[in-house]
Amino acid sequence: MKFYTYSWYEEMQVRGFMVFPETEQDWLEDVAWHAADGLSYKERTRDFLEYLKADLLKYLPEYFHPSIHDGTINSTYPEPEFKEQAQQWRNEYEARMKVLDDEYYSGYLSIKDNLPLNAVQLVEKSLHDSRVISYAVTWEEVVEIILDCGGAMHYQCDIRLTFTGVTGLVLPERLNRMVWLYTEIYAVEQGFELRVLLDPPLSELRITAQDVSFEMLSEPKYNG
Repeated sequence: MKFYTYSWYEEMQVRGFMVFPETEQDWLEDVAWHAADGLSYKERTRDFLEYLKADLLKYLPEYFHPSIHDGTINSTYPEPEFKEQAQQWRNEYEARMKVLDDEYYSGYLSIKDNLPLNAVQLVEKSLHDSRVISYAVTWEEVVEIILDCGGAMHYQCDIRLTFTGVTGLVLPERLNRMVWLYTEIYAVEQGFELRVLLDPPLSELRITAQDVSFEMLSEPKYNG
Protein backbone atom coordinates (compact mmCIF):
# COMPACT_ATOMS: atom_id res chain seq x y z
CA MET A 1 0.00 0.00 0.00
CA LYS A 2 1.30 3.45 -0.88
CA PHE A 3 -1.14 5.51 1.20
CA TYR A 4 -3.20 3.23 3.45
CA THR A 5 -0.26 1.45 4.97
CA TYR A 6 0.09 -0.76 8.03
CA SER A 7 1.19 2.24 10.11
CA TRP A 8 -1.76 4.28 8.79
CA TYR A 9 -4.14 1.55 9.97
CA GLU A 10 -2.43 1.20 13.36
CA GLU A 11 -2.65 4.92 14.02
CA MET A 12 -6.31 4.92 13.00
CA GLN A 13 -6.99 2.35 15.73
CA VAL A 14 -5.16 4.60 18.21
CA ARG A 15 -7.35 7.51 17.14
CA GLY A 16 -10.45 5.44 17.90
CA PHE A 17 -9.04 4.56 21.32
CA MET A 18 -8.54 8.25 22.13
CA VAL A 19 -12.23 9.14 22.02
CA PHE A 20 -13.62 9.64 25.53
CA PRO A 21 -17.16 10.08 26.92
CA GLU A 22 -18.42 13.65 26.60
CA THR A 23 -19.16 14.02 30.31
CA GLU A 24 -18.31 12.22 33.54
CA GLN A 25 -21.97 11.24 33.82
CA ASP A 26 -21.71 9.52 30.43
CA TRP A 27 -18.67 7.63 31.70
CA LEU A 28 -20.47 6.57 34.90
CA GLU A 29 -23.43 5.35 32.86
CA ASP A 30 -21.09 3.27 30.70
CA VAL A 31 -19.55 1.69 33.82
CA ALA A 32 -23.06 0.98 35.17
CA TRP A 33 -24.15 -0.55 31.85
CA HIS A 34 -21.24 -3.00 32.00
CA ALA A 35 -22.11 -3.95 35.59
CA ALA A 36 -25.79 -4.45 34.72
CA ASP A 37 -24.75 -6.83 31.93
CA GLY A 38 -22.45 -8.76 34.26
CA LEU A 39 -19.33 -7.38 32.59
CA SER A 40 -16.24 -6.00 34.26
CA TYR A 41 -15.51 -2.50 32.98
CA LYS A 42 -12.08 -2.66 34.61
CA GLU A 43 -11.13 -5.93 32.91
CA ARG A 44 -12.46 -4.81 29.54
CA THR A 45 -10.54 -1.53 29.56
CA ARG A 46 -7.40 -3.31 30.77
CA ASP A 47 -7.61 -5.89 27.98
CA PHE A 48 -8.24 -3.20 25.35
CA LEU A 49 -5.27 -1.21 26.63
CA GLU A 50 -2.97 -4.25 26.53
CA TYR A 51 -4.11 -5.02 22.97
CA LEU A 52 -3.17 -1.53 21.74
CA LYS A 53 -0.42 -0.64 24.20
CA ALA A 54 2.52 -0.93 21.80
CA ASP A 55 0.78 1.24 19.20
CA LEU A 56 -0.34 3.79 21.79
CA LEU A 57 3.27 4.22 22.91
CA LYS A 58 4.40 4.34 19.28
CA TYR A 59 1.99 6.99 18.00
CA LEU A 60 0.96 9.12 20.99
CA PRO A 61 3.10 11.97 22.37
CA GLU A 62 5.08 11.35 25.57
CA TYR A 63 2.51 13.39 27.52
CA PHE A 64 0.22 10.33 27.43
CA HIS A 65 2.82 7.66 28.21
CA PRO A 66 2.54 7.68 32.04
CA SER A 67 -1.21 7.09 31.84
CA ILE A 68 -0.63 4.26 29.37
CA HIS A 69 1.85 2.57 31.70
CA ASP A 70 -0.32 2.89 34.83
CA GLY A 71 -3.56 2.01 33.02
CA THR A 72 -5.44 5.19 33.84
CA ILE A 73 -5.66 6.32 30.21
CA ASN A 74 -8.93 4.44 29.77
CA SER A 75 -9.88 3.23 33.26
CA THR A 76 -10.75 6.62 34.79
CA TYR A 77 -12.58 9.67 33.52
CA PRO A 78 -9.95 12.07 32.10
CA GLU A 79 -9.12 15.42 33.63
CA PRO A 80 -9.88 18.57 31.55
CA GLU A 81 -6.22 19.09 30.59
CA PHE A 82 -5.93 15.47 29.48
CA LYS A 83 -9.09 15.75 27.35
CA GLU A 84 -7.78 18.96 25.82
CA GLN A 85 -4.45 17.33 24.93
CA ALA A 86 -6.29 14.32 23.47
CA GLN A 87 -8.51 16.60 21.36
CA GLN A 88 -5.48 18.49 20.11
CA TRP A 89 -3.79 15.24 19.06
CA ARG A 90 -6.97 14.07 17.29
CA ASN A 91 -7.27 17.38 15.45
CA GLU A 92 -3.68 17.13 14.25
CA TYR A 93 -4.19 13.51 13.26
CA GLU A 94 -7.36 14.29 11.30
CA ALA A 95 -5.64 17.17 9.49
CA ARG A 96 -2.83 14.82 8.42
CA MET A 97 -5.31 12.19 7.28
CA LYS A 98 -7.27 14.73 5.22
CA VAL A 99 -4.09 15.68 3.36
CA LEU A 100 -3.40 11.98 2.73
CA ASP A 101 -6.96 11.26 1.57
CA ASP A 102 -7.00 14.31 -0.70
CA GLU A 103 -3.70 13.30 -2.28
CA TYR A 104 -4.85 9.75 -2.98
CA TYR A 105 -8.29 10.81 -4.25
CA SER A 106 -6.79 13.45 -6.54
CA GLY A 107 -4.52 10.79 -8.02
CA TYR A 108 -7.45 8.41 -8.40
CA LEU A 109 -9.56 10.97 -10.25
CA SER A 110 -6.67 11.61 -12.64
CA ILE A 111 -6.61 7.93 -13.71
CA LYS A 112 -10.28 6.99 -13.34
CA ASP A 113 -11.07 7.35 -17.06
CA ASN A 114 -8.23 4.96 -17.89
CA LEU A 115 -9.56 2.16 -15.69
CA PRO A 116 -11.96 -0.62 -16.75
CA LEU A 117 -15.53 0.15 -15.63
CA ASN A 118 -15.65 -2.86 -13.30
CA ALA A 119 -12.38 -1.82 -11.70
CA VAL A 120 -13.95 1.56 -10.91
CA GLN A 121 -16.96 -0.23 -9.40
CA LEU A 122 -14.56 -2.37 -7.36
CA VAL A 123 -13.32 0.67 -5.46
CA GLU A 124 -16.36 2.97 -5.55
CA LYS A 125 -18.75 0.29 -4.20
CA SER A 126 -16.58 -0.45 -1.21
CA LEU A 127 -15.95 -4.04 -0.15
CA HIS A 128 -14.86 -2.84 3.30
CA ASP A 129 -15.66 -5.41 6.02
CA SER A 130 -16.35 -8.22 3.57
CA ARG A 131 -14.64 -11.53 4.33
CA VAL A 132 -12.70 -13.80 1.99
CA ILE A 133 -14.42 -17.19 1.69
CA SER A 134 -12.02 -18.71 -0.81
CA TYR A 135 -9.71 -17.93 -3.70
CA ALA A 136 -8.25 -19.81 -6.63
CA VAL A 137 -5.81 -19.28 -9.47
CA THR A 138 -8.07 -21.22 -11.81
CA TRP A 139 -5.95 -21.13 -14.92
CA GLU A 140 -3.23 -19.04 -16.46
CA GLU A 141 -3.78 -15.31 -15.91
CA VAL A 142 -7.13 -15.77 -14.07
CA VAL A 143 -7.71 -15.32 -10.32
CA GLU A 144 -11.05 -15.83 -8.56
CA ILE A 145 -11.89 -14.51 -5.08
CA ILE A 146 -15.20 -15.26 -3.36
CA LEU A 147 -16.27 -12.77 -0.68
CA ASP A 148 -18.98 -12.80 1.97
CA CYS A 149 -20.33 -9.24 1.80
CA GLY A 150 -23.09 -9.82 4.35
CA GLY A 151 -21.50 -7.32 6.72
CA ALA A 152 -20.14 -4.96 4.06
CA MET A 153 -21.50 -1.63 2.84
CA HIS A 154 -22.52 -2.96 -0.58
CA TYR A 155 -23.95 -6.15 -2.11
CA GLN A 156 -24.88 -7.86 1.23
CA CYS A 157 -24.39 -11.25 -0.38
CA ASP A 158 -21.64 -13.62 -1.52
CA ILE A 159 -19.89 -12.40 -4.66
CA ARG A 160 -17.23 -13.78 -6.96
CA LEU A 161 -14.53 -11.47 -8.33
CA THR A 162 -12.83 -12.83 -11.43
CA PHE A 163 -9.63 -11.06 -12.42
CA THR A 164 -8.54 -11.73 -16.01
CA GLY A 165 -5.31 -10.97 -17.78
CA VAL A 166 -3.45 -11.22 -14.48
CA THR A 167 0.21 -10.32 -14.84
CA GLY A 168 1.08 -9.75 -11.18
CA LEU A 169 -0.08 -11.41 -7.97
CA VAL A 170 1.05 -11.01 -4.36
CA LEU A 171 -0.97 -13.04 -1.84
CA PRO A 172 -0.88 -13.10 1.98
CA GLU A 173 0.21 -16.41 3.47
CA ARG A 174 -3.36 -17.08 4.62
CA LEU A 175 -6.03 -15.30 2.58
CA ASN A 176 -9.10 -17.36 3.50
CA ARG A 177 -11.31 -15.79 6.24
CA MET A 178 -9.36 -12.53 6.17
CA VAL A 179 -11.32 -9.26 6.31
CA TRP A 180 -11.12 -6.92 3.31
CA LEU A 181 -10.39 -3.46 4.74
CA TYR A 182 -9.17 -0.73 2.38
CA THR A 183 -8.23 -0.52 -1.28
CA GLU A 184 -6.00 1.51 -3.53
CA ILE A 185 -6.07 1.31 -7.32
CA TYR A 186 -3.58 2.45 -9.96
CA ALA A 187 -3.61 2.48 -13.74
CA VAL A 188 -0.97 0.38 -15.48
CA GLU A 189 -0.40 -0.40 -19.14
CA GLN A 190 -3.37 -2.47 -20.35
CA GLY A 191 -5.14 -2.62 -17.02
CA PHE A 192 -4.88 -1.75 -13.34
CA GLU A 193 -3.13 -2.65 -10.11
CA LEU A 194 -5.35 -3.26 -7.08
CA ARG A 195 -3.89 -3.16 -3.58
CA VAL A 196 -5.97 -4.35 -0.63
CA LEU A 197 -5.23 -4.05 3.09
CA LEU A 198 -6.51 -7.14 4.95
CA ASP A 199 -6.70 -8.27 8.57
CA PRO A 200 -5.96 -10.34 10.64
CA PRO A 201 -3.05 -10.30 10.53
CA LEU A 202 -2.41 -7.05 8.69
CA SER A 203 -1.46 -8.11 5.19
CA GLU A 204 -1.54 -6.84 1.63
CA LEU A 205 -3.12 -8.40 -1.43
CA ARG A 206 -1.86 -7.07 -4.74
CA ILE A 207 -3.28 -7.96 -8.17
CA THR A 208 -2.29 -6.53 -11.56
CA ALA A 209 -4.88 -7.42 -14.20
CA GLN A 210 -6.51 -6.30 -17.42
CA ASP A 211 -10.10 -6.54 -16.13
CA VAL A 212 -12.35 -7.82 -13.34
CA SER A 213 -15.93 -9.11 -13.33
CA PHE A 214 -18.56 -9.52 -10.58
CA GLU A 215 -20.99 -12.36 -10.00
CA MET A 216 -23.57 -12.42 -7.20
CA LEU A 217 -23.69 -15.94 -5.74
CA SER A 218 -26.48 -15.59 -3.15
CA GLU A 219 -29.45 -13.47 -2.18
CA PRO A 220 -28.73 -10.28 -0.18
CA LYS A 221 -28.29 -10.94 3.54
CA TYR A 222 -30.41 -8.21 5.08
CA ASN A 223 -30.30 -7.71 8.85
CA GLY A 224 -33.47 -7.14 10.85
